[in-house]
Amino acid sequence: MSGTQLKRFKGCEYLTHRLALATLSGTPIRVEGIYPNEADPGLKDYQISFLRLLEKVTNGSVIEISYTGTSFIYRPGNIVGGRVEHACPESRAIGYFLEPLLLLCLFAKTPTSLTLTGVTSNNEDPGVDVLRTSVLPFLQKRFQVGDEMELRILKRGASPNGGGEVNFLCPITKVSLPPIRVSEPGRVFRIRGIASSTRVAPVLANRLVESARGTLNPFLPDIFIYTDVRRGDECGNSPGFAITLVAETNKGCSYAAQQCGEAGQTPEDVGTLCAQKLLESIESGGCLDRYTQPSILTGMLLSSEDVNSIVIGQLNITSQLVTFLRDVKAFFGREYRFKEFETGHIEMSCLGKGYLNVNRRLQ
Repeated sequence: MSGTQLKRFKGCEYLTHRLALATLSGTPIRVEGIYPNEADPGLKDYQISFLRLLEKVTNGSVIEISYTGTSFIYRPGNIVGGRVEHACPESRAIGYFLEPLLLLCLFAKTPTSLTLTGVTSNNEDPGVDVLRTSVLPFLQKRFQVGDEMELRILKRGASPNGGGEVNFLCPITKVSLPPIRVSEPGRVFRIRGIASSTRVAPVLANRLVESARGTLNPFLPDIFIYTDVRRGDECGNSPGFAITLVAETNKGCSYAAQQCGEAGQTPEDVGTLCAQKLLESIESGGCLDRYTQPSILTGMLLSSEDVNSIVIGQLNITSQLVTFLRDVKAFFGREYRFKEFETGHIEMSCLGKGYLNVNRRLQ
């Protein structure tokens, strides 16, 4: 890996996934032009924090940040996993740091036990409930990982002061990931959800449930939304409430939506808005939602040397996807093919690379 040529990138959009791909491919990178024109130029605290987290889950990684912070060099080491603890800054949610590592940890030397502290949910990043109830079950089924991949919510922490804590457990894979072929999203047959609150009256969680059900009941009878009320030592110091909804199909696909309460919003506003987001995601169709897409597309690339394909909705064609495709070509020399159907859905396919876990400890 030491002889691999340094690749250059400008800007830091979707930086975490780029760093994950660089680590998997063993490619050193130089990133320049990081917020050069802002009043406070250079890397943000959460981006530096993610680089430090990568240092902890790998061995031999080298990070060189320029004096101004507007550029840095990252030379990835070996993925080792193990027991890792990391405090995430409150400027981003824990999901910002955890979601890019879901697949990375599968290719570690030893199983991973990653404990992260900070904000458990916000409206910008994947919440821990989305990861636990939608993303992980999809990965477990498609990549045949089993229940050993698990996310435990030890404490909930709302913005702005955080104080939440989660523990992510991930086994290692000894063979290539199986190929993915999912062409039919299926029919939504049930909706599950979690309405959570920290340091507020328990009745607020019930109001979240009632408002979400009021929007969804005309469409589906099988709806169950749990309440998770945290007080005292079970949560951080900030009051807050949030709701996560997951629609499951009879073909094993799912669509997720989340919404956290912000200043001036009532629980009724939050519950209704989340339900509307879920209906929009279902209407878009396809076999993936935006939360699961990065992990599944990366897994398709790394899978055994066979054709992978999955159908996505038009709402999934975003600037993040475009950046991801360019990075895949830069790091692995692979491209995805697109086929559009009359329904507006798009089939993405690629040939798996047959990526093996070269880091695992030989028995």
